[in-house]
Parts: sequence; structure tokens; C-alpha cells
Amino acid sequence: MSHTIAIDCMGGDHGPSVTVPAALAFLRRHPDACVVLVGQESLIRPLLASFPADISRRCTLRHASQVVAMDEGPALALRNKKDSSMRVAIDLVKEGEAQACVSAGNTGALMAISRFVLKMLPGIDRPAICTVLPTMTGHVHMLDLGANVDCEAEHLRQFGIMGAMLAAAVDHLERPRVGLLNIGEEDIKGNEVVKRAAELLKDSGLNFVGNVEGDGIYKGDADVVVCDGFVGNVALKTSEGLAQMLSTFLKQEFGRNPLTKLAALAALPVLRRFKARVDHRVYNGASLLGLRGVSVKSHGSADAYAFEQAITRAYEAASNNVLERIAAKLAELQSQQQVVEESV
Repeated sequence: MSHTIAIDCMGGDHGPSVTVPAALAFLRRHPDACVVLVGQESLIRPLLASFPADISRRCTLRHASQVVAMDEGPALALRNKKDSSMRVAIDLVKEGEAQACVSAGNTGALMAISRFVLKMLPGIDRPAICTVLPTMTGHVHMLDLGANVDCEAEHLRQFGIMGAMLAAAVDHLERPRVGLLNIGEEDIKGNEVVKRAAELLKDSGLNFVGNVEGDGIYKGDADVVVCDGFVGNVALKTSEGLAQMLSTFLKQEFGRNPLTKLAALAALPVLRRFKARVDHRVYNGASLLGLRGVSVKSHGSADAYAFEQAITRAYEAASNNVLERIAAKLAELQSQQQVVEESV
């Protein structure tokens, strides 16, 4: 079955100069996929001249006269930019002309417009931002990463369900391990919200493995790590800062003198493999879970390779029926709850 991805070509720091080549690379790797390039036609069409004929047939251009600025307020973007490339791309998902949309634009605006246009799945109170992070054993899906600063225990339970269904779909795991980010592994640790969330997750039917400490994220202690958006965003930005610091230290030490430069030359193959394993571009693309449509946020500064990964992430979510899996799990849990209530 062919799947169509709507791409906001104007979003991000680089616009069409990155998003269009990324779309071309994506189509080359996925011969069964189609894309709709949304944005200002005068800027996009010249970049399509180099597309091979077989790929051009799977690529449609949809003109949008407006652009959501990276620093624009979400409310203003929602109210005043109804013909923006971001809004049109999301509208295509709602209308069924595309199965997913991808944007590197303003995160707040993307969240607000996606929620307004696509609406929420039944049984989900709030959308959550979920991304993939590397671990010692593979990778982990972590949510929420900033959409919800304050959460109740029930919200964390819903995040666990959505994250588990995403991991099951795209990673083909029968029962993904779900962990709750906490300050200790013991049940007595954490605030009251986290303790209550742990109880709800235990009764959710998910493969809940208990509390996971910060270092457990990267050890691979779980396939899905659940937390509120405040904690998740701090953890993510701290990790990014640490990675940048270590990279800087390595460059400084290897460039300290002629001997260390020679050592760097000898270690070049190892350094290249190390860089490939921790390349943040491979993990670009955060899913906005909980909506009635697939919406993926790319990093604003993404290059063509990174943006291609975000498109691929949207394609995998759509082609593996993530929304249907989440809805089915929620319906199953609701049915079980009704049975319990009726038997009391």
C-alpha cells in the first residue's frame, strides 16, 4: 500500500534548500511512497528540475502563500496563518490526502495547529512529544519531551500506552518494556504523581518494568521511558549538552600537539565509527502522539540527511498503523475497566 507524506518545505532554519533534497532522498529509498511538497511554489519548483521522471511522478507540489516564523506565537500562527505551509500540510492529513506530515518549523505552532486540526484520539487527554535516543543496546523511545510541563498520573499512564504502541509498531516488538523515569528504582522513591503513575502502569497490561533512573535511559533498561515534559526536556537538553562537551574535549585533546594529532590520525577509523553510532541526525524526528493523525517534528537546524530521517519516521508510523494500535489498546483497557466496575 502506498503512503503519502505531506512535507512543510518552508519550516526550519533552511527551508526548501534542505527539505526538498531530503524528500528526493526519501523517495529514492522508499519506492512505494509519495510526498506532497507544501510551500511557496516559486521557491520549490526550481529545485524539482533535477528529480528523475520516476520520482517526479510520486511527488506533488501544493502551493501555500504563508510561512510560520520560528519565533511566532502559536496562537497567532493558528489564527492568522491559515494558508501557511505548516497548516496546509496538516490539513492534508485531516482530509486524508496524506497519512502523515513532517515539519521542521516552530514547535509550539506545530503542536497547536496539529491539535486544533487533527483533534485528540479518544481516551487521550494530551498529546506528547516522543523521540528516539541511542542506548548501549540499541535505542529507546522517550516521552514526553516538552509538550506537558505539569502532568497527572493518568497522563503518564496514557504516555506509556502511546509509547509502547509506537515501539511495538516501528520496532516490531511484541511487548516493549516500559519504564517510568524516577530518582530511584525503588517503589518508595519519587513524588506522589510518579508513585501513582507507577501503580496505574502496573495495572495497564503493558510490560511495565518499574522505575528507571537517568543513567538507565542510555543503558537500555527499557524500550520506552515515560516522564512529564519538564523532566523529559531537561534530560534531553542535558544529554545534548554533554555530547557536545565530550566532542569538544576530544577535538581539543587530539589537537593539543603534533604527537596527539598523529594519535588522532591512527584512531581515525575508530573515531568515525564512534561518530556514526552517536550521530544525532540518525534520531531526528519527534512524533506528536495522541492525535488523530501522524505529525512529526524535525529539528529546526536539521540538514538534508537529518530531515530525511524525520520523513522516514513519519512514514514508519503511518505504514505500521501506530494510530490504530493506540486506539485499539485504549479500547481494550476501557473494556477491561468496565468489566471490573460491573463486577464490583
